[in-house]
Amino acid sequence: MAKRSLFQVTLVVDDYNRAKAYYCDVLGFECVEDKPQGEGKRWVVVRPGNEGAAIVLAKATTDAQTTAIGNQTGGRVGFFLATDDFSRDHKSFQEKGVKFLEQPRTMPYGTVAVFEDLYGNTWDFIEPAKGN
Repeated sequence: MAKRSLFQVTLVVDDYNRAKAYYCDVLGFECVEDKPQGEGKRWVVVRPGNEGAAIVLAKATTDAQTTAIGNQTGGRVGFFLATDDFSRDHKSFQEKGVKFLEQPRTMPYGTVAVFEDLYGNTWDFIEPAKGN
């Protein structure tokens, strides 16, 4: 069987610099690429760590894309950000103004809380339970 992995997903945003600042300065992602593509477009890729998929920040260029900003998964949690230390990172996020929609809760699969990003997309922030 072929070795495959999901390595990038696209997130439609309103402004490259605004989105890059939020994901890198607030959430602590690393910008792994930011290259001009001509005609005002850029290839901006951020990643939360060394493992897992990166996010391509794509500036909306049509009305349909603009409408999708903040609602790319129809109101469902669409993104899952894992950490090795929930308490540390939750506190840091709160200090940086990240909007959590609930108090942290302990589930069989780990400690989790839902937050909204800059655009209103919802994320599960989770420290997986040991053994998961």
